[in-house]
Amino acid sequence: MAKDWLWMSAGDLGRRVGSGAIDPVALCDTYLDAIRAHEAQGRIYARLTETTARAEAVAAAKRARNGTRRGPLDGVPVSWKDLFDTAGTATEAGSALLAGRVPGRDAKVVANARAMGLVGLGKTHMSELAFSGLGLNPVTATPPCVNDPAAVPGGSSSGAAASVAFGLAPGAIGSDTGGSVRVPAAWNDLVGLKTTHGRLPLDGVVPLVARFDTVGPLCRNVEDAGLYLAALEGRARGPDLTGASLAGRRVLILENGLVDVRDAPRAGFDSAVGRLMDAGCEIERGALDLVDDAMAISVILTTAEAWATWRDMIEADPGRMFHEILDRFRAGAAFSASDHIAAWQRLDALRAEYRKRTAGYDAVILPTCTNLPPDAARLLDDHDYYVSENLATLRNTRIGNLMGGAALTLPTGLPATGIMFMGAPGSEERLLRLGAAAEAALA
Repeated sequence: MAKDWLWMSAGDLGRRVGSGAIDPVALCDTYLDAIRAHEAQGRIYARLTETTARAEAVAAAKRARNGTRRGPLDGVPVSWKDLFDTAGTATEAGSALLAGRVPGRDAKVVANARAMGLVGLGKTHMSELAFSGLGLNPVTATPPCVNDPAAVPGGSSSGAAASVAFGLAPGAIGSDTGGSVRVPAAWNDLVGLKTTHGRLPLDGVVPLVARFDTVGPLCRNVEDAGLYLAALEGRARGPDLTGASLAGRRVLILENGLVDVRDAPRAGFDSAVGRLMDAGCEIERGALDLVDDAMAISVILTTAEAWATWRDMIEADPGRMFHEILDRFRAGAAFSASDHIAAWQRLDALRAEYRKRTAGYDAVILPTCTNLPPDAARLLDDHDYYVSENLATLRNTRIGNLMGGAALTLPTGLPATGIMFMGAPGSEERLLRLGAAAEAALA
């Protein structure tokens, strides 16, 4: 039945399109109908791109009939976080400051995905200007969390995660500056891939902190993460995951990432580690002081650049912003240019040392988040709760951004908890193979 398509992986949908079992137009219409009928669709999608989506699906159907498909996801839908420019369609980054902003050309990753035949369903809601890990946005909309209707879904790719978790897209494209793909993926029991900075182009992506911003997919399984990554690069083939095994793989539990982890995320992580060991993975434990050193300067690195990027637009009309996000941006004004330069010089040295000390491992692992999704209403009313929960939410994921490599989060099997695998810069293919083996062990 067509409704079953809503819960299939992107890879399975692509294979069925290729075999002729699924018509891309019918698939597109099934998703659009489900989106329009969903009670929370207005909180998940900022706007649909129905006309474009249907045209893309018609073209994909023709290629499928002619045997000229462009790749494994040709004819498969996707949702786009509302910070990827789409020609002729508003891109507002969850902010009233950008209301009515309509770009004239597609972001490079959007153009690549279109060229590979993906069908763009629409633009999803997000944290304002991507500057929060919580997903709370009283300015536009706060998407729902699949595991707790009273909680936030994680951010800043909040609607991206919700679109997949609620069966309104088989995959979503988000961005990750400090955890914005991995947090909502973890809290909604999805797979999320943070790519190495610079691997995917940022042309036409509304910036937050350009030296940390990355693009990545949120999806149902590891195979889909690899397929969407390939499409975003304009490649027709994803990584080879066949025969992936944990036997003899060596990973380090970063004990810095176990500090202040609450009971449920720790239970999910410990259970997942046990299953990795049962599958033959060699587990070692250790703390790295240099990670704590990097965390201590992270506020300078992020807020100073975010403030420099957005200061003029924000101060022209600050009343249009959610006050918590406004305060976070303004915190960047406290740092000088020399503070920022010195922090980057220090981080470069710490990154080099981190790579030396972790080079012998296939991955470094830790709980994706230290907390569960917080209560949305309390976040609106309690400033201290908002600040503490936002910091807790991003505590572990931002280690991956600071260290500059690729990172992959997988669901542990305990709702709203994830296990994160961090690899070296450019290690996406190796990390996805490890993730595929881990996924099988955790199933």
